[in-house]
Amino acid sequence: MSTSKDGTSIAYDKVGAGPAVVVVNGALSARSSSTELAQLLAPRFTVYSYDRRGRGDSADTKPYSVQREIEDLEAVIDAAGGSAFVYGKSSGASLALEAASSLGVKVKKLALYEAPYSEAEGAAREWREFRSRFDALLAADRRADAVTAFMKFVGAPDEAIAGMKSSPAWPGMIAMAPTLAYDNAILGEDRSVPVRTAAKIKANTLVMDGGASLKTMPFMRATADKLGKAVPNAQRRTIEGQGHDVNSKALTPALLEFFN
Repeated sequence: MSTSKDGTSIAYDKVGAGPAVVVVNGALSARSSSTELAQLLAPRFTVYSYDRRGRGDSADTKPYSVQREIEDLEAVIDAAGGSAFVYGKSSGASLALEAASSLGVKVKKLALYEAPYSEAEGAAREWREFRSRFDALLAADRRADAVTAFMKFVGAPDEAIAGMKSSPAWPGMIAMAPTLAYDNAILGEDRSVPVRTAAKIKANTLVMDGGASLKTMPFMRATADKLGKAVPNAQRRTIEGQGHDVNSKALTPALLEFFN
């Protein structure tokens, strides 16, 4: 357990031996979702998987701000010795990007997988409309409806959502529903690629997307390309055959090569 600057307790797991790697998960994910990836990286690295605030065993101090989440990640990095490699997925990639731009040398290298910014035609309008609906549902404490609205917005088919609702994971998703507002805040008012923030990153950076996402989420390719150009010391890589929910076994070779 580490403690953030505002006193929030941040829970984390530590496994492996070697240089530190901190894993930053995306929406509706507790630290347990990165267990397989951590085990695959553990022979070469000490992997820190943590619960972002409001999730799992971490506390949640109000009011929320993106800066508080950056401080949470910084607290885990400090627990890892003061500097670390950082890998972020989805909105976790967006948080990792924001953190790397402000934490300087504490982030030794940065790996990003499908940060979900979108500058596709109409995306900004759709984003604002979604956030308005979502915020209203959350304000009314209609958590199940809020999670459903989020899943539909990100493209989950009705049958997949029905499967989630009947699965053992659903109560945990409902419990984490308020944190979706945090993920939304990290992506900004219009969900555009934060080129000015990206330009401040000093760390060598690996920007990744999945080959299969080109069909299901075509904006991910354009976003990754733009981030790859905006970050000064970045390289681009596509993990072939993978969608947004990237398979850890497919991802690990890229991370091992980059963090080596």
